[in-house]
Amino acid sequence: MVIVSGTWSTTGVNALFAGLIGVAATLLGSFSTYLFQSRTAGRARSFERDERLRYEQVNACSAFASAMTELKRGLITLWFHHQRDAAGADYLAARVECDRLGASAEAARFRVQLVSGDPEVEMLADAAFTAAGALSGSPDRDELRERENHFEAAVTMFIHAASGQLRATTRVPAPGRPGQDAPTSGT
Repeated sequence: MVIVSGTWSTTGVNALFAGLIGVAATLLGSFSTYLFQSRTAGRARSFERDERLRYEQVNACSAFASAMTELKRGLITLWFHHQRDAAGADYLAARVECDRLGASAEAARFRVQLVSGDPEVEMLADAAFTAAGALSGSPDRDELRERENHFEAAVTMFIHAASGQLRATTRVPAPGRPGQDAPTSGT
């Protein structure tokens, strides 16, 4: 209220209240925009992180399966060279190659352990690695064939468990779509 010529005027008070309401509404709008943008940015970061982890898991599991297949090939080659001539140059070269392939497969297994987060997948990777190690110690072709089948079954079980884990990882919609909140994942 303003006193003008001895009378009260509410025009100035109304303008003051209107200004305060305008400022408050602007502040409230800015604050709510900030909250929504922060929430959307957080969901985007979470979605991006989950997708990167999923990508790493796919790469680690496929690299492990590939390394195990190469190791199997090398170990079977080593077995045949050992049967022909255990002291020959081909056998020694195959041993060096198997050492390299074994180290590569073990590194791939470690990577699976780092990104998997699933004890079953890690256990099956270990089982496949152990089954590969048994190949070169086969006493005859029949036993080699049986151990190779066991190895292939172990790798297949690993692949099924890993793909099941990857499918179970919920693919969330891109953040920011109206009416859709991106669920948070447990990873």
